[in-house]
Amino acid sequence: MGIVGFFLTFLMKEMVYSIPQKHPAIYNFFATILITIIVWEGNLQIDHWLNKKLPWVQFPFKRVVLQFLIALIYTGITLFLLIMGYDAIICCDQLGHQKLMWNSFTLGMVVSALLLTIEISTQFFRGWKSSLIEVEKYKAQHAQAELRNLKEQINPHFLFNNLSVLSSLVYKDADKAVDFIKQMSNVYRYALDSRKEELITLQEELEFLNAYNHLLSIRFEGSLSFEVHINKQDLFCYLPPMCLQIIVENAIQHNELSAAHPLYIRIESMENAIQISNPVRPRMNTQKGTGTGLQNIQSRFSFFSNEKVLIKNDGQIFMVQLPLLQINQSTTNTRS
Repeated sequence: MGIVGFFLTFLMKEMVYSIPQKHPAIYNFFATILITIIVWEGNLQIDHWLNKKLPWVQFPFKRVVLQFLIALIYTGITLFLLIMGYDAIICCDQLGHQKLMWNSFTLGMVVSALLLTIEISTQFFRGWKSSLIEVEKYKAQHAQAELRNLKEQINPHFLFNNLSVLSSLVYKDADKAVDFIKQMSNVYRYALDSRKEELITLQEELEFLNAYNHLLSIRFEGSLSFEVHINKQDLFCYLPPMCLQIIVENAIQHNELSAAHPLYIRIESMENAIQISNPVRPRMNTQKGTGTGLQNIQSRFSFFSNEKVLIKNDGQIFMVQLPLLQINQSTTNTRS
């Protein structure tokens, strides 16, 4: 562009203004290239600075306007100072030369504005394409999380254990067996239906948990107890499905359950959150868990909210705190 600018200026000087040359033309050549480099490098620095302050993906339209204005102001001031400085030092106010310098400045601004438009448009569409790629990446991550969720939803051991309990109930208590089958069908129906939902209300999740807990209470015969304290307004908040079941299953898997040492699980409302806690009493001769279930929950929450899932274990109490989502909050995060 510096070379092109030199030849355009040369043509104006020779053909339009017919200004006699009192200094070597090579001065004009190198001066034009140097001015072009200074202007362009300055615009690159502006671009790098704005990349940190206003990323294209997050602030596309604000970035377009602000970068165009800042770059144009910088280019105008820089071109004016360099061209007028060159005119004063090298050209020494030659006859008619000042008008040529002003026209060179005008030409430089027009070319710079054109190049800025092309460059900013290119970056805008590059950022737009990058945002589409990010959306597809999040979709892929969500699909992977959903797949892991399906694997965690109904543990094969849970199915096997419930069928074993059911087979014994059929011979001992037919009415209780019928009730067990009904609750078991509710659990599996919810598991199948929730696959289509990204978020459900806390009330729906608790209704599922009641059916799930009914199966657990029959299975463990008084070795497992729940205490639930939920504020009414929190029942209409949202969370990913099956989260409570995964946390309860995690507690059962890692802690001792017996008549002498029953497992006590507490579920309660916190400020914009729900907390699930239980005393830590590790099972003997149990394998260390992979943490896949809790990672699954963290992954799904990160898709809908910037709020983190808190997990604490001080050796006495194991606690998981899930943020409760408002519908407008979850919708906003999903769109972004």
